[in-house]
Amino acid sequence: MSNANPSANAAMLAGHPQNTRDAASEFDEILALAREAGMLITLDGQIGREKYQSIAGSLHAFKLFAEAFCQSLSQRATA
Repeated sequence: MSNANPSANAAMLAGHPQNTRDAASEFDEILALAREAGMLITLDGQIGREKYQSIAGSLHAFKLFAEAFCQSLSQRATA
């Protein structure tokens, strides 16, 4: 494995798709589900391209998020 494209190497090692745009888009969708469920997402800091975020909320909001996430996975599996 070369160091020619560190983001692609990191994505491959983490088990993410080679196309980092697709991975970023999926991550944005997950964050949107969390927001819609009533969870608070704050940007704690950013170093270069790496963002450090915190997610907080009630147990009820977490339950809503988990249900929405499971539903999203089911919809993708049937599509």
